[in-house]
Amino acid sequence: MGRFRGSITKQSRREGINLAETEKVQKYLDKRPYAPGQHGQRRGRGRPSDYSVRLREKQKLSRLYGMGEKQFRNLFTEASNVPGVTGTVFLQLLERRLDNVVFRMGFASTRRQARQFVGHGHILVNGKKVDVPSYRVKVGDEIVVTEGSRSMGFIQENMEAQKRRRVAPWVELNPETFTGTFARLPAREDLALPINENFIIEYYSR
Repeated sequence: MGRFRGSITKQSRREGINLAETEKVQKYLDKRPYAPGQHGQRRGRGRPSDYSVRLREKQKLSRLYGMGEKQFRNLFTEASNVPGVTGTVFLQLLERRLDNVVFRMGFASTRRQARQFVGHGHILVNGKKVDVPSYRVKVGDEIVVTEGSRSMGFIQENMEAQKRRRVAPWVELNPETFTGTFARLPAREDLALPINENFIIEYYSR
């Protein structure tokens, strides 16, 4: 199955959460808080099955991070074999993806855009170019926009917008030098995600 390239707004309406985490999509959700399509406002009247609830929660999280099912499940399997709370470990592994870290630092306005920036070679990790969006960032790694890419209009706009926002507490950012550091692993309370990861654990444990 290929990566989803359709409307993130429609997908957000289908899942009932802001998958892009942008103000534009949130305004659209506030205006149309129901599923897309001719019968969108009529859906959800019946009580969903337990399986349906858990499936939807899994879909929300995988679509939030822009991952396919195989990659998502493999990461969950890895998390389930690591000591600690499986749900928290899983979320931390998702947060350590390079495309996500680039998004969290504000170099990109969405994870989709961050994936493009990484894939096109605009990002350095500890001084070396990394073009794999799923690359796993470690605590202490330095993430930098390449010098030749800093004049790009999108990146300039993103950095100006980021100066007006609060950066995620587990990353450090210097917008003047287009440099960030993955300072620590996020705690579960750091992640204001509208997700119940226990449902996902139950989904994969069925």
